Amino acid sequence: MNSNIRATVIAVAFFIGLGTGAAHVAAQPAEPVIKITAKKFDYTPNQVTLKKGVPVVLEFTTADVLMGFNVSDLGVRADIIPGKVVRLRIVPDKAGTFTFFCDIFCGSGHEDMTGTITVVE
Repeated sequence: MNSNIRATVIAVAFFIGLGTGAAHVAAQPAEPVIKITAKKFDYTPNQVTLKKGVPVVLEFTTADVLMGFNVSDLGVRADIIPGKVVRLRIVPDKAGTFTFFCDIFCGSGHEDMTGTITVVE
């Protein structure tokens, strides 16, 4: 085999190997996503269970009005904007049951717009 052809074959094999390795790295599992819909005057689901120390993404949507999501005991909050998907990454650092609520006035039922996150060990 000609040395130029041999060098080309080795280079192609090397780059194919790099591509395979890169694909392997990119195939790592993504963080779990929990979809939550906010609407006057509740969240669906309104009860979420998470595991302490395990990252998760909460994905919010609403078709109504601007709303909020606040879990002050876990130090997380987000604005939920109509027509947009809002993603909030959370890594719970303590176990327990924590109340979440809408912290942007959204109408006459606003004070009842709550739910719970239970974090287990």
